[in-house]
Amino acid sequence: MDYPKGDPPGRIFQITDTIIMNSNELRQKFLKYFEGEGHKVLPSSSLVPGETDPTVLFTTAGMHQFKRYYSEPLEAPSARVTTSQKCVRTGDIDEVGDKTHLTFFEMLGNFSFGYPETEHSYFKKESIDFAWRFLTDELGLDKKRIYATYFQGENGVAEDRESFDILKTIEGLDEIKPQGFDDNFWSLGTENSPGGPTVEFYVDGVEVWNLVFNEYTFIGGEYKPAKFKGVDTGMGFERLLCSLNKDLDSVYHTDLFDAAHKKLHELLKNEDVTAERVILDHIRAAIFIINDGVVPSNKDKGYVLRRLIRRAIVKAQQIGITENFVIKIAEQYFSSYEGVYSFDQPTILGELEKEEGKFRHTLRAGLKKFEIMKTLKENSIKSTTSAAFFNGKELFDLYQSDGFPLELSLELAKEAGLPVRDQEVELFKHLSKSHQELSRTASAGMFKGGLAEAGEITTKYHTATHLLLAALRQVLGDHVFQKGSNITAERMRFDFSHPDKMTPEQIEEVEKIVNQKIDEDLTVSMEEMSLEDAKASGAMGVFENKYGDKVKVYTIGQTPHISEVFSREMCGGPHVTRTGELGQFKISKEEASSSGVRRIKAVLK
Repeated sequence: MDYPKGDPPGRIFQITDTIIMNSNELRQKFLKYFEGEGHKVLPSSSLVPGETDPTVLFTTAGMHQFKRYYSEPLEAPSARVTTSQKCVRTGDIDEVGDKTHLTFFEMLGNFSFGYPETEHSYFKKESIDFAWRFLTDELGLDKKRIYATYFQGENGVAEDRESFDILKTIEGLDEIKPQGFDDNFWSLGTENSPGGPTVEFYVDGVEVWNLVFNEYTFIGGEYKPAKFKGVDTGMGFERLLCSLNKDLDSVYHTDLFDAAHKKLHELLKNEDVTAERVILDHIRAAIFIINDGVVPSNKDKGYVLRRLIRRAIVKAQQIGITENFVIKIAEQYFSSYEGVYSFDQPTILGELEKEEGKFRHTLRAGLKKFEIMKTLKENSIKSTTSAAFFNGKELFDLYQSDGFPLELSLELAKEAGLPVRDQEVELFKHLSKSHQELSRTASAGMFKGGLAEAGEITTKYHTATHLLLAALRQVLGDHVFQKGSNITAERMRFDFSHPDKMTPEQIEEVEKIVNQKIDEDLTVSMEEMSLEDAKASGAMGVFENKYGDKVKVYTIGQTPHISEVFSREMCGGPHVTRTGELGQFKISKEEASSSGVRRIKAVLK
């Protein structure tokens, strides 16, 4: 590392001439080791899991793309698989800035499916042996730096005595610690998902490798023995790289951050190790998220991305970077991962620059208002000799009107000698939460029934959801209930309770029934009645919703020549008067929405 020799103590950079292995060498060494042990090397999946695991916003572990293979091992491309998986986790975002935490990281993993029935599959003994030999023989880590933990038994699940007995046979592993459910048991906690006890290897007190032994399935709130056993291991790539090069003080000292480090130190005016690390981490995460198709927005994945970018800008403001800088840092990472990942550089840099431009405007406007407020409070102190604090409402108004981040307000107030009291921070959070609830209520009242807008076409789609629900219940059964919908002028999206993927025949039959009811030109009538009467009439409803004393019930059917009711639902949205107005109904996609919930996307032609 060619850093200036005069760096002061505590600087984020660290001088060392004893780099044992760089990132590319370590990544390849891991994959080649497991390839040599009969594992199929597969590429990293996208950070956006999509159909592979719709229960999460981002890929948070190597096993997401393999989740189904634990119950269906014959579908796996091999009984043994290894990857270096891109991951994003924001659960510990407040810890980012210390020596080990990151929002974006790579996870090295080896996996086995279908034990013991699938040929070449393996379980605890082989997994523990693979891990120990890689750490000590392949990487040459001193055995005295390593200790292991295992599951001691808790929450109705037995102690993992088998792993403990295996660990005891390892020569040179002198410390083995029992730990509880939170530390040494892994599970998604969703219905029919795999889970099991873990063995974890620590190097110098830092968790490096987590071996998960999936021998249970989560069913009805309990962990029950799984038909097949499987292995899911995950090793933090950056943490391992730092541990291997033991002269490095943190994950931010590895070669992955070298170029970005140098550029950042050309730009900053004030040194702050924590702020610098947050900037480096968040911009790197943003690059990879945008590269996998996400853009900044106020919803879901886009909101997480926007928060990361803006949080980096706030930290930059605190260390004296007041002009656009994000793309200057981002460009450095492209060379750091050259030959490993391909980047859509124009799109990434364009989105970053656009988002920073928007937020810088917000920052400038907010800073002007904050300075005025600060001056008034300072003058108040001089004239009254009494304390003048920023209160929660003032900070919320600044946030609501100008998007000025709370954390920046707190930092500036502290610098001005006007620290914000804890109760005022709590008031800010209360006002923010109340505002969010009010916004959701207002949106629900404006466009009921999942409509994103109210117009002629969306009204047709909304009516079609009633036909779709009734048809689904005919084809799949009475367990089907609506779980949500979203309607635009281009398509309808409808979520419903059903445990299994629909077959092509079932989809075709549902389409046939809906189009038949459209062709019959059924009447759509509305009647207001009490909630009790509506339920007594057999009207369907999304009963998680809060209904008033009176509800609108829409009935489809009962023409002069057809007396049978096809659909009856409580609903507040707009509807057509006859089904013949809808046109041809076509299902474009059927997919998982969440555990036990399926999603249909459909169009009217």
